[in-house]
Amino acid sequence: MLFAVQATVPNTGTEWNWSGTPVIIGACLLCLLIIPRTIRLPQVGTKMPLPFPALFNNPSVGTFLASMSAGHLIGIPAVLGLTNLGVL
Repeated sequence: MLFAVQATVPNTGTEWNWSGTPVIIGACLLCLLIIPRTIRLPQVGTKMPLPFPALFNNPSVGTFLASMSAGHLIGIPAVLGLTNLGVL
């Protein structure tokens, strides 16, 4: 009985693989491009040593961490949704 039910259950995400990594990286880079331009004081504090500071609006460490957090908050549901749809 368990084998008949197991074939119809969607992927639960218990197996970890690298297929969702580009989606999360893309979401984090998108947030890193957008969020420093929308925060009121993005340059207050220690500067983040990024390779292209003008492209990323020369963010501080706090702005960088906020951007990465938001990127993960957007990227993880995107990976889970794409996995349940069978795209990833």
